[in-house]
Amino acid sequence: MSTEDSFSLHEISIPQLLDAYSSGDIKVQDVVRHYLDQIEAIDRSGPSLNSIITTNDFALTRAEELDEHLRSTNTLAGPLHGVVIVVKDNIDTAEMDTTCGSEALLGFRPEKDAVAVARLREAGAVILSKSTLPDFATSWWSYSSVSGETKNPYALDHDPGGSSAGSAAAVAANLAVAGLGTDCGGSVRIPASFCNLVGIRSTPGVVPRTGTGFLVAFQDTVGPLARSVEDAVAIFDAMAGYDNGDPFSVSATVGNPPTSYLESVNGGMQNARVGLVTNALGDESDPRGAAMNLLMRKAVEDLEDAGAEVVDVQIPNLMDYLIDTSQYVACSRHDVDVYLREREPLNHLRIADIVAEGRYHKQLDLLEALVEGPEQPEDDPDYSRRFVVREEFTRVILDVMAQNSLDALTYPVTRVPAPSNTERDEWTVLSFPTNTLIASQALLPSVTVPAGFTEDGIPAGIELVTRPYDEASGFRIAAAFEAQSKQRRAPKFT
Repeated sequence: MSTEDSFSLHEISIPQLLDAYSSGDIKVQDVVRHYLDQIEAIDRSGPSLNSIITTNDFALTRAEELDEHLRSTNTLAGPLHGVVIVVKDNIDTAEMDTTCGSEALLGFRPEKDAVAVARLREAGAVILSKSTLPDFATSWWSYSSVSGETKNPYALDHDPGGSSAGSAAAVAANLAVAGLGTDCGGSVRIPASFCNLVGIRSTPGVVPRTGTGFLVAFQDTVGPLARSVEDAVAIFDAMAGYDNGDPFSVSATVGNPPTSYLESVNGGMQNARVGLVTNALGDESDPRGAAMNLLMRKAVEDLEDAGAEVVDVQIPNLMDYLIDTSQYVACSRHDVDVYLREREPLNHLRIADIVAEGRYHKQLDLLEALVEGPEQPEDDPDYSRRFVVREEFTRVILDVMAQNSLDALTYPVTRVPAPSNTERDEWTVLSFPTNTLIASQALLPSVTVPAGFTEDGIPAGIELVTRPYDEASGFRIAAAFEAQSKQRRAPKFT
């Protein structure tokens, strides 16, 4: 049965898709073919989003296997049976090359899947494609030496956000059911905000990072991008849990983690107290900051209408802490080189040599900055001090939450909306006014949820931040907010 003969897959949710498989309304093969057709029509022609680097030659074979499993057993192969996933191209896949967005890695095929990818497969997912990112995930913008620039589906002359640019653009444009990205400083949450999606950053290690590229190893995370909180949590649920290949995944054993994070999605607001961080709002004197603040005020109304009590708070010395806890220049050269050294076909490469040879996109200022850093983080004289300040920063944030009896903090994901391709040149990576660094550098979990659109039709999201290892509370509050605000809508291509 073709998709046209049954129902539209446009904006379909994971529960709806699983129901359709179970009832026999559609086959996984039909769904995979549909998304491959959409990639041809929207990504490679038409608006030409340029979000996909490559598609999986084995996807239809996998679909056939899943269809046969359901036919022969009358049961789904797992909680993600036939759920079609796009994966950021710094996450290893054995069936497709992994370039990390760098022309220096073209043709590299990993020996095995990253643990996150393997767990999605075990849950029944179909890994359909690899998505674009800036070289080694070093920008909030989409440009890459492998793929060039990726377009924002809502405004083709705007950036979709980085570094998980391709996964966000693809999911927003309905080229897959959900996507996978990585988030060190905001690389899932910024593109989620710019592309009207839900994005999740966990406490580092709750989702194992084994088989992925890092910028700052102790800060990096793997997380989903999806069109709803429930779908994002379903992907998260399948990946979370201890893995001995990632020493940070002991985080998955701390704080009495739930058997299923999906249980939290239907928990409701439960009179949650949420702190609006007023010193993380936009600059009212800048029309772009004022536009973000207008959306944030509406989001606060939606939180309150959903049953939350919202109170104004401030994080003391916020900007000083963000500067004093940044470890990109100290750590990233070393951590990228670790990824290269651990893979035999790449172990002759070093990031400094790649940059010296000019084998990178020339607008990646952070990539240029990090190769000026030390080969060993400990050789940076401020490396250890930044760890001490980071511990203090986390305590300060948690103290604000304790003093105000808060379940979560909230603020706009960025202090300005998604910039146009000309506006983005106003900032370097480290000067762009993003709030995502708060949770990243304090090692806190957070979830980004669509909050609405500017007058120009540019989407933006809010961030909800909870205590370490308390992802479930964030999911519960995010789902209740989403149900009240209802700000997800698909892009329209003319």
